Amino acid sequence: MARSTGNCIADSLQLCLGYAERLLKDIPAESFGRFATVGGETVNSNHPAFILGHLSLYPIRVLTELGQDPADAITPENYESLFSDKVTCQDDVDGTLYPPMEEIKEYFFKGYGAALEKLRAAEDEIFLQDNPAEGRLKELFPTIGSMHAFYVGGHVMVHLGQLSAWRRMQGMGPA
Repeated sequence: MARSTGNCIADSLQLCLGYAERLLKDIPAESFGRFATVGGETVNSNHPAFILGHLSLYPIRVLTELGQDPADAITPENYESLFSDKVTCQDDVDGTLYPPMEEIKEYFFKGYGAALEKLRAAEDEIFLQDNPAEGRLKELFPTIGSMHAFYVGGHVMVHLGQLSAWRRMQGMGPA
């Protein structure tokens, strides 16, 4: 059975989304933006709010590069300043630095849901086009297909691995 490139990429994203749901299912809202603590010591490592907020910035790139309307992946303007790869995750002790858990989760799942749908519908030819990024990203991922495979596969799983580690540091079981 022949499978389109978009479906092959989307299969990985679908696996990631299922894993994200399992990882998030029992995280209390009051812990969502907090660094983990182990034995009374705070661990300066990305927390769920930062991880999902950061990942929420990428579906718009996928949709735009597929030539699709990115409306379902647009995040609030402040997400870039809170969650870009150029900022550092902060321990949100008072719950005032980051948006609420349900908001971040909504943008994460809505954006990637739209990307999943459009990846599955995309024609193979689009994935062979040059990656419009510059510098190191273009060197590593020369085509739109290779870039999107990373954005919705490896990149998501790297950060979900951080979330899994955060859970364990918090004394939560595996997802």
